[in-house]
Amino acid sequence: MADGLVIGLPRGGIVVAAEVASALQLPLVSWSVRKLVHPSKPELAIGAIAPGGVLIWDEPYLRQCHLDPQLRRQIVLKADTELHRRQRLYGDPGPAELRHRALIVVDDGVATGMTVLAALQSLRQAKPKHLTLAVPVIDRGVADRLRSQVDSLVALAEVDDLLAVGAWYQRFDPVDDRDVQRLIACHSWGRSSSPVRTPQTGTGDRA
Repeated sequence: MADGLVIGLPRGGIVVAAEVASALQLPLVSWSVRKLVHPSKPELAIGAIAPGGVLIWDEPYLRQCHLDPQLRRQIVLKADTELHRRQRLYGDPGPAELRHRALIVVDDGVATGMTVLAALQSLRQAKPKHLTLAVPVIDRGVADRLRSQVDSLVALAEVDDLLAVGAWYQRFDPVDDRDVQRLIACHSWGRSSSPVRTPQTGTGDRA
């Protein structure tokens, strides 16, 4: 797979993606996405943003909690600021670097699927030759919904009612910016030497 590229979703997905890149001898890059969280419930994901203007909301939940439009904008703005910061810090590639390549998108696990869905929709805009999602564990229902977004989906385990990705790991340590930068630097072989451009972000993990 001479044109293959492993795409890790920061932060936790970069750790798993580095192992995939090592096994396949492929370069590793980051593709930053951000979940949108309710201000009073920061553990609750209510949407996600990704480069290229991708914005996803959990609409059934929003209808239930009647989230104010102005508050929505504030949530997106805060997430977009962090998305820009990570793109610059991790050296995320521009869409031209991904075009006509076989992309393997890796996360540490998929429970709700919102950030992964945002990432896949965003990466499709780059017109890759082939798009694969590869994860250790994924909720079965979410997997069924995501299959239409990819050319292939590879998961070590598809489970019912996945609530906590970390429960499937013996160790699930926090991952910081330095960890992400180090892993990308260690797995950059074969990557195009052309300058990396900061990609456009959306209007708008272990993070």
